[in-house]
Amino acid sequence: LYRSLLRVARQFCDYNIREYSKRRTIDAFRDNKNLTDPSQLSAAFSDGKAQLEVAKRQALVYSLYAPKVKSIMDIKPS
Repeated sequence: LYRSLLRVARQFCDYNIREYSKRRTIDAFRDNKNLTDPSQLSAAFSDGKAQLEVAKRQALVYSLYAPKVKSIMDIKPS
């Protein structure tokens, strides 16, 4: 799940969204690393799977409507 979330994060074209999703993934796993109760573990896992599906969907939508210019430095003055 961790690797899948990080892979999906790499698919975002926008740097800020990509870094936000990576940071959110890392922080969520750090926060949940000490869980021992099986019900809390399953809840955290199902929440992670739901977040993975949302991230996949958003990465697809963002790729469909990505700006043609990736960087402001690529714009040529007219």
